[in-house]
Amino acid sequence: MAVRNLILVLGDQLTPNLSSLAAGDPVRDRVLMAELQDEASYVRHHKKKIAFLFSAMRHFAEELRGLGWTVDYVTLDAPGNQGNFSDQIAHAIAELTPERVIVTQAGEWRVDEVMQGWSARFGLPVDILSDDRFLCTPSAFRQWAAGRKQLRMEYFYRDMRRQTGLLMAGDQPVGGQWNFDADNRKPAAADLFMPRPRTSAPDAITEEVLTLVDARFGNHFGDLMPFWFAVTRVEAEQAFAAFVAQSLPHFGDYQDAMLAGEPFLYHAVIAQYLNCGLLDPLQVCRAVDAAYHAGRVPLNAAEGFIRQIIGWREYVRGIYWLKMPGYEQSNFFAHTRALPDFYWTAQTDMACLKAAVTQTKEQAYAHHIQRLMVTGNFAMLAGIDPHALHEWYLAVYADAYEWVELPNTIGMSQFADGGLLASKPYAASGAYINRMSNYCGSCHYAVKQRTGAQACPFNALYWDFIARHRDKIAGNPRMAQMVRTYDKFGPEEQRKIADSAAAFLASL
Repeated sequence: MAVRNLILVLGDQLTPNLSSLAAGDPVRDRVLMAELQDEASYVRHHKKKIAFLFSAMRHFAEELRGLGWTVDYVTLDAPGNQGNFSDQIAHAIAELTPERVIVTQAGEWRVDEVMQGWSARFGLPVDILSDDRFLCTPSAFRQWAAGRKQLRMEYFYRDMRRQTGLLMAGDQPVGGQWNFDADNRKPAAADLFMPRPRTSAPDAITEEVLTLVDARFGNHFGDLMPFWFAVTRVEAEQAFAAFVAQSLPHFGDYQDAMLAGEPFLYHAVIAQYLNCGLLDPLQVCRAVDAAYHAGRVPLNAAEGFIRQIIGWREYVRGIYWLKMPGYEQSNFFAHTRALPDFYWTAQTDMACLKAAVTQTKEQAYAHHIQRLMVTGNFAMLAGIDPHALHEWYLAVYADAYEWVELPNTIGMSQFADGGLLASKPYAASGAYINRMSNYCGSCHYAVKQRTGAQACPFNALYWDFIARHRDKIAGNPRMAQMVRTYDKFGPEEQRKIADSAAAFLASL
């Protein structure tokens, strides 16, 4: 039978009810999936990330076949692999002569831009369908943003709560307040009974992928083994269920905490499954809502989790599509310093950065405070080029796609958009890291020392950042007090700060 529609499924679209699949017919249409060199190497992705996606894609192809679809799956080393989306589709069109191509909109602007030219290139209708796995379309977000001077996530999040009914009592939030973030900032203590994310043992498909990745991407960043990520929908759902049962009750209290040797604490570690389509964001939020109403988890934990999904995740996607292209080049502070080598090697005497980069190398994972207040905070204080940092984050984390990572880096972490996304630069000295972690106790540097060779580098860099950018931040209500504090330092102390910061930066 002739192929009616060629349906392309991307590596982050591993969802059976995807809009492109819902528009097709397993009897008359053909699905195309491909492992492509361009996608695996446009940044030097972590080896674990590549292995996770290739294995999840192969397992999803089997899932679709079980649902009656014919799937043409092109492995990375297949003779007919063309290396990029456009050439791979052209190759399939020549072979199958379909009437049209159907695809769900890509998550990244660079791929979407290529898709827009496919109809003219192939001489066929190309239907690019909305990705309805998200709760807020780019056009709906644009309407929400229209006329607003500040695009604050909190107000967007409240609208999403009303829209979904999650943790709502009629038109009011359960518990009488929208946000319990103030309750979620407790430092954690080592606990022999701290839960761990559910792990999955590699099966034969995954073992084959691991061998391929080791051979083809062995010089990429990160440890390939041990490999424990879920690669099927069932495994991802089991991992999420384990989180709800074991970790969610304490997730709220300790979500901002950091502990040496504990990369996961009470975090879900499911973003990689959400972002590639193995988990459904609304379903996981409804499960957490149900766990709260059943009395199994406290309200601050349930609200904190749900805010991350329907609030922050949806919000940053809206910002991404609102501001691309060009947003990736934002550089409010005009920072140009190269990314230090220790972001790749973890060879630094700063205990917090060493811990965050080491676990990133080992796990392709670090939680949001390690990303924001350790690796991100240091980069902003040190004047690192925000685009270089963006490419690092995009490369090293298993959950990183440009739509989610870019606004988090450019807007939240680096304040490079000048305050479109964040209400203040998330700059902090060593005192914050000391309060929220146990890193400082074993560090080479003295966290309570402001200047000098043994002082925590975050301290002098923090005050030097305030001094360098005072004209840009003095008018920010949340930063003005820090500028006034710096002005109260005497000339000698200000000189020591500048000298200490300069000496450390020269050593990078």
